[in-house]
Amino acid sequence: MAGEDRAFRGDDPVSVIQAGRSGSWQDRPPGLPGAVPPPSVPLAFLAAASAGLIACGVAWIWARSLAASDPTTDPVVTAVHFGVLATLAMGVIGAMHQFTPVITGRPLRSIRLARATFVTWLAASWLLPIGIATEQVGITAASGALAGVGIILLVVNLSQPLSVKGKGVVVTALRFSLVGALLTTFLGIAFVGDRQGHWFHLAGHVEIAMAVIGLFGWLGIAYVGIAEKLWSMFMLAHIPGVHRAGLIAVWAIPPGAALLAAGLAWNILDLALPGALILAVGLGAHLLSLYIHIRHRRRKADLHLVFVMTSALWLLVGVGLTIGSVFTLGHHFHLGVALAAAAMAAFGGWLLEALVGHVHKVVPFILWSALRARGVAVGPSGKQLMFADLYSQQLATVTYVTVSVGIAALCLGLGASLSAATALAGLLFILTGFAVAVNLSWLPIRMLATVAR
Repeated sequence: MAGEDRAFRGDDPVSVIQAGRSGSWQDRPPGLPGAVPPPSVPLAFLAAASAGLIACGVAWIWARSLAASDPTTDPVVTAVHFGVLATLAMGVIGAMHQFTPVITGRPLRSIRLARATFVTWLAASWLLPIGIATEQVGITAASGALAGVGIILLVVNLSQPLSVKGKGVVVTALRFSLVGALLTTFLGIAFVGDRQGHWFHLAGHVEIAMAVIGLFGWLGIAYVGIAEKLWSMFMLAHIPGVHRAGLIAVWAIPPGAALLAAGLAWNILDLALPGALILAVGLGAHLLSLYIHIRHRRRKADLHLVFVMTSALWLLVGVGLTIGSVFTLGHHFHLGVALAAAAMAAFGGWLLEALVGHVHKVVPFILWSALRARGVAVGPSGKQLMFADLYSQQLATVTYVTVSVGIAALCLGLGASLSAATALAGLLFILTGFAVAVNLSWLPIRMLATVAR
């Protein structure tokens, strides 16, 4: 145990070198699967996602007035990129590093590649909105290059475990997600290049096409796939027979998003309409899969279930706002654009609510084994250490309120052009980011300090 303890802390140089050369956690505690990466890999991404949400909140407060008059201005774009890149993408990439090895049973290609991916994506996801906010094209150019490097590292690192066969729909979703990540990053580099040298004119519908690929073809499909695993585990749901809803969702969402994005980018209705219908089928199957999991759950309703159900609600709100935008744009352009912006906020809220809800399960799940490896075996109650001992349920409930009301306020602020509502959303996002970071770290840190003494 002493040797494992030193390796976990990073005190053993030999273990550190071995861990750097391999994609698994070389000195993991007994009982953990051999492919599991060290906790510092996913936790670094998730901690950075909390910081990104705080920055996103600050940016929305700054952009509140301009968002009411024109939701396509640079301050709004800054806030959006902090939300999508520094928060949602950062969290999803962290989840991919954790669950890809767990689901496939194969380790990452390299822990060093994982850490390099974190550093490059962290820099890219902050430099891009900072460059937009300050109108420094050199900073945005650097961010585009770093984003490209980060995604290439991600693909190289995950391609090895994702080459496994016979692991089901979750692996298929993660493969689609990697393709979507590459495409989104390529389009993002084109966006950066356009700001750098005005290579071509990016109209508003082209930027929406980029958002569709990013939200559904990359981040959304990753969540849809991983959720199939997490819902079964956290709800203790055993679904009898063949479960087709998850399969349909995974195979319909990526092509639907691709067709819709292509139709939007080139103004081809014959592509956009079928793409929207296919995407709707995939999202509907995702919601049906959630209903099936809830129906067959053996665990009583808890806060995680409330998070997941509220996340699904934002998906439906996004669909409703999209339909409203389509029927409004022709005769009331400003309102139509405002509703489209609110729809994107609701779709982002679908992923944000799910991310915040799941980290309250996933982070304790990761930390529990790490704490046991460090000698923490007893919780605050004096009984055996449990997952629920690693965070405050009361603060988690407060976090649910802040993130849910924050998403609602942002949809209202953008859709109804209310700057006060947008500012409230920013404030609540700041509180959510701080609450998640404190709640999921404070108690484990105290436990480690107690053992150290």
